[in-house]
Amino acid sequence: MLHLVDVDGDNWMADLQVSDAQKEYVLDSVSILARAYAYRKEGSRAFFFYEDDTPVGMGLYCDYPELESYELNQFFIDERYQGQGYGKAATKLVLEEMRKEGKYHRVVLWYMEGNCAAKTLFEHIGFFETGSLQDEIGMAMDL
Repeated sequence: MLHLVDVDGDNWMADLQVSDAQKEYVLDSVSILARAYAYRKEGSRAFFFYEDDTPVGMGLYCDYPELESYELNQFFIDERYQGQGYGKAATKLVLEEMRKEGKYHRVVLWYMEGNCAAKTLFEHIGFFETGSLQDEIGMAMDL
């Protein structure tokens, strides 16, 4: 069963990566951990998606008080587990965690222009475009 596991001293070195074609769109796991540290004052939460005892992906969200929302900052499914429905299930799992926390009633995210897989996934979940800034497309969804 898919579930979230917070990054900690025991699991932070999980061997996860995206395909070479996706590296221009998604940070690697070490960079996500660095970003989580940088955004710690914004309540950052770095986590893995586990299928039973196997890590299959990673993500990061934080508070975005200026927009009164959560920000889904980073998100990826390891290349070995893509195409198996984990992206959709993992997104729904993160959204449920946000609802449980209940700080905000909206979530925002940005994806890199050209990342059609991300756009399709997030639109399918219920996100809508809010605009663009340079090479990133903004999306939002009410929780």
